[in-house]
Amino acid sequence: QVQLVESGGGLVQAGGSLRLSCAASGGAFSRHAVAWFRQAPGQEREFVASISRSGNLDYADFVKGRFTISRDNAKKTVYLQMTDLKADDTAVYSCAARHTILTVPDTRDYTDYPYWGQGTQVTVSS
Repeated sequence: QVQLVESGGGLVQAGGSLRLSCAASGGAFSRHAVAWFRQAPGQEREFVASISRSGNLDYADFVKGRFTISRDNAKKTVYLQMTDLKADDTAVYSCAARHTILTVPDTRDYTDYPYWGQGTQVTVSS
C-alpha cells in the first residue's frame, strides 16, 4: 500500500502561485499513476491533473497553461505547481494514486484511485 501526505497549501492572493507536494511512502511509487483532485465547499470533487508512471500528463481544461504536474520518483513525490491562481481555485486539494501497468490508459475518475492523502487547503483571495 501507498500512503500519501500533501503539503504546500495556504492563503494566496489572486494571481499568485503555490506549489503543492504529495509525498508517498510504502509501495513501489514509480509504478503508480498519481492525480490531483480538488473539492470546493458544496461542490463535487473534480479532476485537476494527473501524471502516469511513464510521465504522461493530463490536465483539466480549467488549469491548462496555469498548473504543472511533475514527479520525482527518487523522492517519491509528485508536485503541482500552480500559477495565476484565481478565486475559483479555492478548494481542498488532494492527491491520489493507483498502481498501474504501462498499457493502462490514464483516468480522471476519482473512484479509480484507491490511495488518498488527507488534503491540503488552498485559499485564493480576490
